[in-house]
Amino acid sequence: MKNDSFELEGIVINSMPNATFKVKLENNVIINAYISGKIRKNFIKIMIGDKVKILINNYDYKKGRIIHRL
Repeated sequence: MKNDSFELEGIVINSMPNATFKVKLENNVIINAYISGKIRKNFIKIMIGDKVKILINNYDYKKGRIIHRL
């Protein structure tokens, strides 16, 4: 994990085109998230209602990258 980013957990609430998702975080904030390369490479399916771990950059709090499906 880089110094300018942090991890949060959330629940997928909506699936959108191009493997992007709307995710509701623990603090009830809804952000857009996309799938990381390892999840895409290993064909891991993410469905609505799944709990996921998201890496968020300090510079843009409205976007995140899904790095783990719990």
